[in-house]
Amino acid sequence: MTQRSSTWGLTLFSVLIFAFAAWPLAQGGRGQATADDGSQLLMGAIDIHIHTLPDDRPRSIDALEVARLAKSKGMRAIVLKNHYESTAAQAFLVRKEVPGIEVFGGIDLNLTVGGINPAAVEHMTKMTGQWGRFVWMSTFDAENQVKFSKEDRPFVSVSRNGELLPATNEVIGLIAKHGLVLATGHVSAQEGLMLVREGKRQGVQHMVVTHAMGAQISMTVDQMKEAAAQGAFIEFVGGSTAMPDASDRWTRMADAIRKVGPDYCILSTDLGQQGSALPPDGFGTFMAAMRARGITDAELSRMAKQNPASLLGLK
Repeated sequence: MTQRSSTWGLTLFSVLIFAFAAWPLAQGGRGQATADDGSQLLMGAIDIHIHTLPDDRPRSIDALEVARLAKSKGMRAIVLKNHYESTAAQAFLVRKEVPGIEVFGGIDLNLTVGGINPAAVEHMTKMTGQWGRFVWMSTFDAENQVKFSKEDRPFVSVSRNGELLPATNEVIGLIAKHGLVLATGHVSAQEGLMLVREGKRQGVQHMVVTHAMGAQISMTVDQMKEAAAQGAFIEFVGGSTAMPDASDRWTRMADAIRKVGPDYCILSTDLGQQGSALPPDGFGTFMAAMRARGITDAELSRMAKQNPASLLGLK
């Protein structure tokens, strides 16, 4: 090879490398590369679904660390979730140690707190600071979840023979009385609709269908629209960015969001699992992925900032 041809080859190679690196930027930030990691979208964002240590299983980060990280990214608020015990007290302590970010907790009505237990909900409302805002109907111990997972063990029911149980109705009444958030947990899609209908009847002001597209729930778009018509937000969780199905899952979510309407949707992460992206980082990646699928910045702001603020009663 002559010196001239060698120089030409190197020049062409450099041009191609530059073009490849610049491609995501040329696409208006829609690439999946680090050129659009969603970091700018995190300013003022609220994640209503974060799992942290301490817990009974491995987690990637503790509650103090995630609050500090979220604050450093410019996020406005986070909600700490534990499947088996209230995080209301934890939220009080984290707020004390990490000022400058809103931190909330809640209670998940699994077997460890007595299932659908009005006394447990009432107790949470009296916890110092009153930062327990969410009441998740049963998740891992929900009848629907246990049957979906084909497990042979005790479970928690919210309904029987097509009717909500008296204890369920009592809990919904407490949610309405104290201005809490009714979250549907891992109940079936039909039970979720029963819950939000009763929530509306009893005057609950803040409702959300927990990860409606989760495999154990699998709400149809029509069911999501019905839940939204009852006053509930529909939650779409980014989940693990490393799973092989992440791209297809996000595409299906973007399609559902367009059909339901961003005004009725909330984005969150459901992150904190060991080996997954840290929640704020995963949140940025999730929002960038939604933007890459045609969701506008205004729509992302609605779903990651304004709607969750409304859910939490923040001005």
